[in-house]
Amino acid sequence: MKTSMNLRRVMSIALKEKHHILRDPYALAVATLIPVFIVFIFGLIINFDVKNVKISFQDHDQTMASRRLLNSFSSSGYFVLDKKSFYSEEAYSHFESGETKAALFIPPDFEKKLLSGENAKIQILLDGTDNSIAGILLANFAKLNQSLNFGDSKAKSYVHERFFFNPELKSSWFVVPGLSAIILSLISVLLTSLTVAKEWENGSMELLLSTPLRPIEIIIGKMIPYLVIGLLALSLVMSISLIAFNIPFTGNIIAFVFTSIVFLVSCLAQGILISVVAKNQQLSMQIAMLTGLLPSLLLSGFIFPIENMPPFFHYLTSILPARWYIEIGRSMFLKSAGFYDVFLPLTALMILSVAVVFLALKKFRPNLEDS
Repeated sequence: MKTSMNLRRVMSIALKEKHHILRDPYALAVATLIPVFIVFIFGLIINFDVKNVKISFQDHDQTMASRRLLNSFSSSGYFVLDKKSFYSEEAYSHFESGETKAALFIPPDFEKKLLSGENAKIQILLDGTDNSIAGILLANFAKLNQSLNFGDSKAKSYVHERFFFNPELKSSWFVVPGLSAIILSLISVLLTSLTVAKEWENGSMELLLSTPLRPIEIIIGKMIPYLVIGLLALSLVMSISLIAFNIPFTGNIIAFVFTSIVFLVSCLAQGILISVVAKNQQLSMQIAMLTGLLPSLLLSGFIFPIENMPPFFHYLTSILPARWYIEIGRSMFLKSAGFYDVFLPLTALMILSVAVVFLALKKFRPNLEDS
C-alpha cells in the first residue's frame, strides 16, 4: 500500500472537515461547553481534603491536660468537637449512627500519667466505612497527639512539616491539571469517532475512498481540524486553572503544548480507529466511552494512584496515553518541568501515539485494496 502524501489533498480534506464542524452545533457545543463544565464541576466537587470532621468525645479526666488535648483537636481545623458525652454508650451511639465520624475517649488518669512520665493512652474509634477518610483521620490524630507540649511533662514531641510543589495541599492543584487529559481524550475520541462513523453511515466515506486520496491523507486531513479544537479546549482549561483556581503553571509552555499535540494525535487516531471498526454512531459512542473516557478516569492515575493498583492493572496503564500525559501535565504545572524532566513519559507517549496512528492507518485501507 502506498503511503505517499500530497499536502494539497490533505488540506482539502481538512477544509471540508472544518466546514462540516462549523455546521454542526453538537460538535461546537462539545468543544466549547464541555471543557468549561468539566473543569468547574471536577475542580469544585472533587476534594480530598479531610477537614472539619465531626467527632464525639468523652472526657473522664476533666483536667488541664485533657482540656488542652481537646482544644488542640478543635483548633486544628481537621476536627469539630460536635457531641459531648457523659457515658461511653452515648458517645458510641453518636458514632454508630453516623452523626460523627470518630469518637474520642480520655481516661480519668490521663494527666496523672503524663506528669509521672508514663504513657498516657487515649481511645479513638473510627468509622471504617470509608477507609480513605479513616486513614487520614488516624494520621491527623497521631500527628496532633505527638505535637502536644504538656508543660513540664516528659511527654513532649514536635513535628515540623513542609510540603513542596503544593504547600497548602489543595485538591484542586492535584485534580485540575489532570483534567486536561480527561477533557482532551473525551473531545477528540468522541468527536472524531462520531463524525467519521456518520460518514460511513451516509455513504460519503465510500465516495472518498473511491477517489485518488490515500488513507493517510484522509486520516491526517480529518485530524487537523479536531487538533485545533483540542488545542482550543486545552487553552480554556489552562485559563480556568490559572484564573479561577489560581493554579500556577511553572513549567515550559512550549514543551507542554508539544506533549499535548502528541497526546491529541493518539486520541484522534483512536477515534478514527473506532469509527472504522464500528461504522455506526451509536456503537462508536459506546466504544469511545469504554476505551477512551473510562480508562482515562480510572486507570490513568487521575484519581487513584497507579502505585497502589494490582500488578496486572499497574502494567496495563503503561499502554494508556492518558497515564503518561497526566504525569507530564502535573510535573509541568507544579514542578517546573521541561523537556528533559519528562523525557521518559514523553518517549512513552510518542511511541503509543505512533502505534495508534499505525493501527488506524492499517484499518483504514480502502475497500478496493482489500479485495
